[in-house]
Amino acid sequence: MNDTTVILRNLGPRETTDLSSLGVAAAAAAIHNGDITSESYTAALLQRARAHAELNAFITIDEAAVLAAARNADKARAAGSTALLLGVPLGVKDSYLTKGLPTSLGLGNLAHFIPQEDADAVRAIKDAGALVFGKNNLVEMSYGLTGHNERYGQVKNPHARDRVTGGSSSGSAASVSAGIVPASLGGDTVGSIRVPASFCGVVGFKPTTGRWPRNGVAPISHTLDTTGTFARSVEDCILVDQVVTGEQTSEFSNIGHSLKGARLAFAPRQFLDLVDPEVEAHFREVVRQLRAAGAEVVEVDLGEDFNALIQTATWGIFAHETMGAISEFLRRHDIPTTFEAIYESLKPQLRQAWGHIVLPGGAGATSAEAYQTALSVGRPEIQRRLNTAFVSHGALAILQPTTPCTAPLIEEQATVHIAGQEVSYLALANHTVSASSVGLPGISLPAGLSHVGLPIGLELDAPLGSDRALLDVARRIERVLGATSSAI
Repeated sequence: MNDTTVILRNLGPRETTDLSSLGVAAAAAAIHNGDITSESYTAALLQRARAHAELNAFITIDEAAVLAAARNADKARAAGSTALLLGVPLGVKDSYLTKGLPTSLGLGNLAHFIPQEDADAVRAIKDAGALVFGKNNLVEMSYGLTGHNERYGQVKNPHARDRVTGGSSSGSAASVSAGIVPASLGGDTVGSIRVPASFCGVVGFKPTTGRWPRNGVAPISHTLDTTGTFARSVEDCILVDQVVTGEQTSEFSNIGHSLKGARLAFAPRQFLDLVDPEVEAHFREVVRQLRAAGAEVVEVDLGEDFNALIQTATWGIFAHETMGAISEFLRRHDIPTTFEAIYESLKPQLRQAWGHIVLPGGAGATSAEAYQTALSVGRPEIQRRLNTAFVSHGALAILQPTTPCTAPLIEEQATVHIAGQEVSYLALANHTVSASSVGLPGISLPAGLSHVGLPIGLELDAPLGSDRALLDVARRIERVLGATSSAI
């Protein structure tokens, strides 16, 4: 796995297909009921990890540690523990601090850094009985959308090994899609959960910014960053969300399973402008299915300059905050490197990008005045436009294709082809960036496959703070669309 730290012992042949197909809730219930042990489940997932090692989905798996934790979970169950996630192994993006387990942030010069503390979200899942199965591969410092890491290797798409996974939470999405883990923690600034969820055919949930704890996770932008999760069903996202936030499932609105009366919106002028024809046709078929299931889907227009407004405001904030956010994170958590050392160690393309937009004085750097304008003028205007859908039209969520195309070829990831045009890979986030710009909760659902078997994602974005309502309507839409195409 290309200079990867993976500690795996030969476990011998095992039947893993049934166990690796279990989701979070199903695995937790099976362990709780005594149908399986955490140790047997964990061993099956370790064998699955070995079988799919070529995906480069993990940087670190410490088999001895995770098996020991599984045995301890089985002892805790025997002693009467009813922890929600007892004995369930989860993946964790390697931007999260993990006590006693290496945390690289995707960088070679931190390959052997072992934190003395857990990120808050990791502590939450551990407190609920979950096990950290391993640390997922990612783009260096979470700065990229395709899944390429120069030191630890390109993460490959489980649906087609010659395709990208999306990024930056590339290994998290791939490991869930491949059935190595039932869920994984990721991070999202402009689309780093939802883009790979779309490409890999899994569910990717980005909470309202600030709703999930971010302490102990390497940042890009304090305004835009959020932690979140990948899973193979909305139900599993709901369970992980409950664990991380401490909110009870009873807080869900009990509308039932039907979509009848649910009002949804889509903005074709904004989100179908630069989209592959097959993705657009698939999206319109999804809209037809939702209407047939009883949903009221209305068209809205967010304004001719909406996309330009989003791009200018969001990317300016993104780049302007990076240097300060990373420097503060390194200082606060006693991480043995500096921003300058990280910059010098970046792969050439990324170092060039940072020199252009991140470093003060870079030719593309956002001025302090432009940054303040983005915060005080651009973001409120974006929110006002979105409120036309949420308030004026009464929509529970805005729908769009999560990504404007299916997963590009690995060899063509610097520039990608969308609707016959050659564009920057940053266009992969054209749809996800709108929710990120003002911190809305968003979720990407698998919505079927292209004619060559590549996943297509459906994104739902909802009003600030309406995460539980979003998850509820996503669960109902998921039933209409059918099962996910993951765990291949």
